[in-house]
Amino acid sequence: MNAVLNILRGIVIGIANVIPGVSGGTMAVSMGIYDKLISAVTGLFKHFKQSMKLLIPLGIGMVIGIVGFGFLLEYLLANHVLATCLTFVGLILGGLPILWLSLRKNLKKTPGRRIGVGEVISFLVLLAIGIGLPLLQGSEGAIKTLSVDFGTVILLFLLGLIASATMVIPGVSGSMVLMVLGYYSTILSLVTGTVTMLKDLDFGGVIHNCLLLAPFAIGVVLGIFLIAKIIEYLFNRFPCQTYAAIIGLIVSSPFAILYSADALSGFSVPELIIGLVLAALGAWITWLMGSKEEG
Repeated sequence: MNAVLNILRGIVIGIANVIPGVSGGTMAVSMGIYDKLISAVTGLFKHFKQSMKLLIPLGIGMVIGIVGFGFLLEYLLANHVLATCLTFVGLILGGLPILWLSLRKNLKKTPGRRIGVGEVISFLVLLAIGIGLPLLQGSEGAIKTLSVDFGTVILLFLLGLIASATMVIPGVSGSMVLMVLGYYSTILSLVTGTVTMLKDLDFGGVIHNCLLLAPFAIGVVLGIFLIAKIIEYLFNRFPCQTYAAIIGLIVSSPFAILYSADALSGFSVPELIIGLVLAALGAWITWLMGSKEEG
């Protein structure tokens, strides 16, 4: 049952990583499994069996979410952008109560400790970063045609490294960073195009796309390991400030999501109402998943 729940969590994290402005790391935090995910990644070789019990179902869910939602994303953002974005706002904000309890729990470990200057500064700085980063978002431009050569392989590896690092950090959207760099549509097209080619039995196209996706995937894996080590260190040495910083990023997420998708221009009242209902439902689902993990 826990494996099934982790697959569902992985699907949500995978979908989050596809949508510009939505952070997969934030979704992991909101669902109460972020610290366990970081520990599983950093302790993979030390506690291989235990780590894989969490990473395999999450990985399966993420693949389902990324590939499956990749086909729906263009339609949803073109026709139901506000409702789609508000659903993710709810999914993210639904984890705030559990995150706040985690911060309080760490404060209580030191008798008489309360929220101090360090926590306030961490919250405000990361809140400002979370709001400021989407403002740097540039024009995505046309899908680029990539050839399999040394320069392209190195470029895709570096893109994977950068994107994965931001995927792991709560509140920072890897897909949004790819959009800033001008390669979001290109990478998404490679993923969805590969699935379409498999369906059409176009094995030549599949091999070509896989040769391009492989260095990107290697960069993603390496980036996750590197940033996970840093985050584990921060949780161990500065837990209260780290939780406060993550809360700041999460609070900034609604702005990042709505701004990145330009969701507030030309919406209708019925769509707003539907979006708010879906947001409430999403918040409840996240709180339910997070409370089960806490329990």
